[in-house]
This record gives sequence, C-alpha cells and structure tokens, in this order.
Amino acid sequence: MTQQMILMLLAGVGVGISASFSGLGGGFLMVPLLLFLGYSAQKAVGTSFLAILVISASALLAHNKLANVDYRTGILLGIGGIVGAQIGARLLEHISTANFKKIFALILLGLASYLFFKN
Repeated sequence: MTQQMILMLLAGVGVGISASFSGLGGGFLMVPLLLFLGYSAQKAVGTSFLAILVISASALLAHNKLANVDYRTGILLGIGGIVGAQIGARLLEHISTANFKKIFALILLGLASYLFFKN
C-alpha cells in the first residue's frame, strides 16, 4: 500500500467522523486535501462527491438507528439539491483551479464567521 493510499484512508476516517458529527458532508475537508495532492478543482470536487456519497450512506444508517432523521425534510432538500448540483457542476467547468481555491476559501471563511459570531 502506498503512502498516498494510506493518507486517503486516514483522511476518509477523519472526514467520516467530522461529516457524521457535523452534517457538513466532508467536502470542506476532502476538497482541500485533494487540491493539496495536485488534483484540478473539477476532479477534486467530483472525487469528493463520490467519497461523500459513501460516507453519507454510512452516516445515514448510523443516524437512522438513533432516530435522528427527518425523511420528509431530507428528501425535499435532496430534490432541490439535485437541480442545484447539476447547475453547480456545469458552472465549475468554467472556473480555473486557482480561482476555485479563492472562492472556496471565501465560502469557508464566511461559514466560519457566521458560526463563530452567531449566538
């Protein structure tokens, strides 16, 4: 097993814990890791979504066992998310990796500021 494969498995454990704990999906950790490893923005985001699909299915099972799932709300959000995901993927094709990094950083800073200053 190569060092990169071991890093990916360990990152997956960390992302799985944080995603299941916070509900943020893990992309906020996975995408920067993949960018650091030299992936283009488009490949990093796409690869991250595959990992998130697997992690999310596992987290859903765990939260379902704890009766922490509102299926109606989740399905409605998911249906809207299907439309948004198609638009977002097409928009990303027109953004360079350098500009994506800046946009992604601003989104993370905005989210962090909101969470930090919210009562």
